[in-house]
Amino acid sequence: MPNIVVIGTQWGDEGKGRIVDILSEKVDVVARYQGGNNAGHTIIVDGKTTVLHHIPSGILRQDKISIIGNGVVIDPKFLLEEIDGLRKSGYPVSSANFKISDRTHVIMPYHKLMDKARESQMGNNKIGTTGRGIGPVYEDKVARRGIRVSDLLYPDYFADRLKSIINQKNIYLKNVLGIEPLDFEHIFDDYIEYGKKLNPFITDTSLLLYDLVKQNKAILFEGAQGVMLDVDFGTYPYVTSSNSGAGGVCSGTGISPKIIDTIVGISKAYTTRVGEGPFPSEIKDGFGEVLRKMGNEYGATTGRPRRCGWFDTVSVSYSIKISGISSLMLTKLDVLSDLQTIKICTGYKYKDQVLKDFPSNPNVLSSCKPVYEEVPGWRSELSDINDPSDLPQNLMNYLGKLEDILETQISLISIGPSREQFITLKNGLLN
Repeated sequence: MPNIVVIGTQWGDEGKGRIVDILSEKVDVVARYQGGNNAGHTIIVDGKTTVLHHIPSGILRQDKISIIGNGVVIDPKFLLEEIDGLRKSGYPVSSANFKISDRTHVIMPYHKLMDKARESQMGNNKIGTTGRGIGPVYEDKVARRGIRVSDLLYPDYFADRLKSIINQKNIYLKNVLGIEPLDFEHIFDDYIEYGKKLNPFITDTSLLLYDLVKQNKAILFEGAQGVMLDVDFGTYPYVTSSNSGAGGVCSGTGISPKIIDTIVGISKAYTTRVGEGPFPSEIKDGFGEVLRKMGNEYGATTGRPRRCGWFDTVSVSYSIKISGISSLMLTKLDVLSDLQTIKICTGYKYKDQVLKDFPSNPNVLSSCKPVYEEVPGWRSELSDINDPSDLPQNLMNYLGKLEDILETQISLISIGPSREQFITLKNGLLN
């Protein structure tokens, strides 16, 4: 099995956790490279649903190593609860199969307070964050005032650093956001205890990955969100705070780009978005709500309803190009099974021109109207199909249309929510 990168090609929620879980059967290591517990990767195994926020989706497989890379940010309290929940569900989590980079930055209480307060003050200009402190912790990382998980293992060093930082934060919290100052001692005691509990898992994962590559272990790199939420290439400023595209893999894990063998993209058979920001193919009539209910489109992390739209080839094509995606895996085709016709967004109408390339300016994007092609639906139940030759012809026509527009082959489709409900097509990784 090659070393694989799995990339979400839309605005997140494409089903990456599900696909990583499927692919992880064939690899030795699953490494997460960015994001935090704003992610919600849902996996259904034997009828049991597991939602992972920090921990890579490979943790549900035996004899796999799951790694949180340095590009991820962690909430220690939440992470410990996630570990405890997995253990109670019968999934072993130990220092043998789970590792955390010693360079991973830590979400502090002031990050969450700042996140929620700033968002509430922005009114109609809010970004639509999860309120979990992800943006502020990445902000502190870049400003060189962050706290890394390894700092928690050295009480004297951590105390000095926290005192300096919390003094600055309390001034900001009180005078700018109108929030009561935080207590140093309480935070210090809590985080020292978190550090003790997480210590068995903490290591230099960049060197660990280097050694695993030398041992010819197959590695799968898992991200959170999607390319359209990438801080550089997404619909800025309505984006996440890290590089969710392929460019974030090396900086988020410490591996060389030379070890990456293939990059696969994950898309839904339609499009969803959570939170604010432009969304050209959004369905704004009553069918948008119908599609939301058909697909159970509610955030796994926040429970927020997702905005729903038709498949957008303009944005997915852009994601394919900038991440070097060699094949596409399509999820939730079963959700569309009852439709008479299905629309595909093939361009954006902007003033007197039709755009085929994704615009970078949010003002332009917000003014775009979708250009659609309409194809017949397949009106067939998919969940019991095992052989690609049994797939409805109209479904194959839909996939062929997408491949032609995107100039990329579709190598796998999911036809139901459970782990085993997928079909591998054309030269897929699982063939």
